[in-house]
Amino acid sequence: MDPYLDLSARTGRFTYGAPRAAAFGDSGRLLWFLRSAGPADPVDSLWVLDTADGTERLVADPAQLAPGPAELPEAERRLRERIRLWAPGIGSYALAADGLSAVFALSGRVFQAFADGAAPKELPTAGPAFDPRPNHDGSRVAYVTGDALHTTPGDRLSPADGARWGIAEFAAAEELGRSRGHWWSPDGITLLAARVAEGALERRYFTDPAHPEKAPESFAYPVAGGPNADVALWVFGPDGRRVRLAWDATAFPYLSDASWASSDEILLTVQDRLQQNVLLLTADPATGRTRELSRTTHPQWVDALPGTPARLSGGRLLTAADTPGGTARGLALDGVPLTGDGIQVRRVAGEYAGALAVEAGTRDPAEQQVLLLGPGTGEVRALADGPGVHSVLVDGGALLLTSAGPDGVTRTVRTADGREFTPRDLSEPLPYRVVPRLARVTEHGLPTAVVYPRGHVTGERLPVLLDVYGGPGYQAVSAEPRRWQLRQWWADQGFAVVTTDNRGTPFVSPAFTHAMYRGFSAVTLDDQVAALRALGDRDPDLDLDRVGVRGWSYGGYLAAMAVLRRPDVFHAAVAGAAPTDFRYYDTAYTERYLGLPAEHPEVYERDCLLGDAAGLSRPLLLVTGLADDNVHPSHTLRLSEALTGAGRPHRLLALPGVTHMTPDGVNEKLVALERDFLLRELSV
Repeated sequence: MDPYLDLSARTGRFTYGAPRAAAFGDSGRLLWFLRSAGPADPVDSLWVLDTADGTERLVADPAQLAPGPAELPEAERRLRERIRLWAPGIGSYALAADGLSAVFALSGRVFQAFADGAAPKELPTAGPAFDPRPNHDGSRVAYVTGDALHTTPGDRLSPADGARWGIAEFAAAEELGRSRGHWWSPDGITLLAARVAEGALERRYFTDPAHPEKAPESFAYPVAGGPNADVALWVFGPDGRRVRLAWDATAFPYLSDASWASSDEILLTVQDRLQQNVLLLTADPATGRTRELSRTTHPQWVDALPGTPARLSGGRLLTAADTPGGTARGLALDGVPLTGDGIQVRRVAGEYAGALAVEAGTRDPAEQQVLLLGPGTGEVRALADGPGVHSVLVDGGALLLTSAGPDGVTRTVRTADGREFTPRDLSEPLPYRVVPRLARVTEHGLPTAVVYPRGHVTGERLPVLLDVYGGPGYQAVSAEPRRWQLRQWWADQGFAVVTTDNRGTPFVSPAFTHAMYRGFSAVTLDDQVAALRALGDRDPDLDLDRVGVRGWSYGGYLAAMAVLRRPDVFHAAVAGAAPTDFRYYDTAYTERYLGLPAEHPEVYERDCLLGDAAGLSRPLLLVTGLADDNVHPSHTLRLSEALTGAGRPHRLLALPGVTHMTPDGVNEKLVALERDFLLRELSV
């Protein structure tokens, strides 16, 4: 294998050995995190950094607790796909409220680890366990097995009623940011649990052509325009009493968040089907009655702003609030704007030092700063604002700042009394220091970047590779240095690598993002073509007579669309995991942007690629994983069928056992095949 691709595969794309999944415990004294033993070790162990003396302790080693290959319960395997988690060893953990212990699952077995260094212990379960969650002091643990909710030492709470209990349904985990389905009360006595009924949903099936002796696998999938899962919340009290929380689930079917404000109050966030109205509700766990606290509305859709809506200390209500004209993503406190046009808020981390800690953009959209906003004062203070992408975790008086900049990634723990510590990073250093040439182009100010081969000499004409995503919710032009490693490798193969964030992508402005409303294809393709031509006008070294395009997921959709609809601009494409017909994609994502298929059939028809098959005149490589439960392989196979029916030659690469993620070296093997295809077809 190519040396760079081999290194990328062996080091998990330069992530193995880096601390991840950090959480504060014991009022900020402890920082829990996952980390493997080094840059070539994919197996994550659980660690604690004690700020009392700065020591790091290994508190759980999966190699000692559960040696051998992992055997994940189906529910955990599917949730990992939803949250894009591939991590042998301890994939995730949950802290007790006191922060002194944590629980996690290994191959369906539940373990409890302790911050004081005591040996981890295995907890008895009623079967292969999924998503264990401890109560306030770790004396009880709730978990799911066989679609039923249990607590240790083995008591079953949920009835056998044909529903799934204690889990997040597909729409919540894949599209709404909620990956859990049960929550302990602060006193550790009462449990809030989701009941998910999926009987009305379509079933999606998978077979493994490489193993025809295996039975097909199926799961419930909410298809655009079809039914969603029926989700309800129930309170399980210590006396066996059960109470259902009551809200208008017909009008607001999506549950995007739930939490306990106190042992006597639950907060939940619900949304209508088109996600134009988001409600923060307070619920009484004794009666199940709910009451509206805040309502966020938008005529197109309410774009999720993590950390909102929320009730702050003192009862103040924090909501997302775009500035007039959709210039900036902002915040409002009790309905009064807190931020203006100069701050694009991306995430609210929490309250810190009497202010709000937020991640936001204040300069170029490629960068992200950490700011402190003074509620009621208008004061803005930067915690981290150097070049790059900065993020923050706060808990009481402690914080963890992560800064990814031109020279790599640094992590700093800062205590309430001002002491600082750095968790060890054992990951492989990035092989390239990439300096992409950034620009904002066209009348829309599209963020773009060009990466040239190392040693490129001005005046040398280069074929162009458009390395692209282009869809909602993902920013491709980012100052985070790991994003550019593979693009530099591609450039060194002889390309000028171009990346553009077209309208519809996040972090430029709400108006920029909402431009994709009621239509993906026209805005996406028009902006990509316009940006490419604007860059070509600026730099004659870009040979626009040889343009290839590659992408995965929405990027695969864009890549296929590029050669199907604009062969005058794009000359070869690799389209991976492309959703070729959004009538067969999921409800929460698709309807948010395109509306209901029955009400807007022309929108879905415009954005479908199957009708373009007869016009293919450029080389096209289609790639799909045959175990992909997000963009089902039928999307790619339908397009291949249409191309074959129209007599249009193309290539199809179908990968048995591969899901929407491509970890463990699969991505690097695909990249090598893509390179050979594009070099050949573009005569590089």
